[in-house]
Amino acid sequence: VQLVESGGGSVTVGGPLTLSCVVSGFGEKDFCIGWFRQGPGTARERVASMYTGGRAYYGDSVKGRFTASQGSAKNTLLLRMDDLKSDDTASYYCAAFAGYSWKACPTNVGTWNHWGQGTQVTVS
Repeated sequence: VQLVESGGGSVTVGGPLTLSCVVSGFGEKDFCIGWFRQGPGTARERVASMYTGGRAYYGDSVKGRFTASQGSAKNTLLLRMDDLKSDDTASYYCAAFAGYSWKACPTNVGTWNHWGQGTQVTVS
């Protein structure tokens, strides 16, 4: 399984930015896909996650500002970030998980077992 993130960069406070993640290696199988972030000196936290074809769930700190959606292919997850704040500065990671036999995604960050390399987002 491979995950490739793109779209990070520097943006001014209040601005928008969109991240993209492309997952390969699951074939036609459904899976969980999500965005996580880790700022300096902080634990990695969930930003948004969804089961392919399902609805997205968001972390409390980004609700109402970030929108996760699947691209034209189910193996792509976009993260539209609006009204960015300096506290959103972090390395953003895409992750995937396919270990449950039911259509649900882990709430524990440590359970996600496939990760991308990350992309830096700096808001100033």
